[in-house]
Amino acid sequence: MIKQIPNIITSMNLLCGCVAVFFAVSGDLVTASIFAFLGIFFDFFDGLAARLLNAHSEIGLQFDSLADMITSGLVPSIVMVQLISQSITGETLQVESLSSTSDWNTTFVNYIPFIGLLIALASGFRLAKFNVDTRQTNSFIGLPTPANTLLILSLPLILAFQNSELITSIFLNQWFLIGLTVLCSILLNAELPLFALKFKTWDFASNKIRYFFLLLSVIAIVFLKFIAIPVVILLYILLSLFQKKEA
Repeated sequence: MIKQIPNIITSMNLLCGCVAVFFAVSGDLVTASIFAFLGIFFDFFDGLAARLLNAHSEIGLQFDSLADMITSGLVPSIVMVQLISQSITGETLQVESLSSTSDWNTTFVNYIPFIGLLIALASGFRLAKFNVDTRQTNSFIGLPTPANTLLILSLPLILAFQNSELITSIFLNQWFLIGLTVLCSILLNAELPLFALKFKTWDFASNKIRYFFLLLSVIAIVFLKFIAIPVVILLYILLSLFQKKEA
């Protein structure tokens, strides 16, 4: 039973992702983001539990990727579809609007929001590649799907709780959202080496980049709140590039 604890935690990740999909499709992006964040929380601890309990298995690896595909692949792509739709029409796409042929299939503009689904495609390929890429045992190559999800889901949270005219003009601009979709899809599968937040030891010398990143992240969250999320993701990429240059 103890060996199944990591899979149980992964199940919680998958459950949270499924609930997040429901709210994202319904247009409640804030609640969807909360459940997706909770799923990412479980995703972090299933790997930790597997290492502590020495409960690694091929099934666990595949199950984790399938859960991540929902929580960190499908959910952010639906949220992006909703945001692009809102940037064009001022309203979020909902199930009832899709069922009405009189309101749908009118112009090509109606299909533009589905560009957001590129994130699901890129995430699926990134997760599949991660499972067979032996170079990613202690670090990442390409932006991890949870980090990408945090970035995208920060947008509705910022719009809901830290909104301003400037933020609205940027985050609900369709070209910004489409550009961000393309950029995220590229970063997910780019040959970009990024450090992992896995501590094999707790000494400062071998983990100084991780400690520095965590310290700056906490400071950013305290002062910037939800706006800190995209700042932290950018910081993560920049520090990884700095570490590579130093190496």
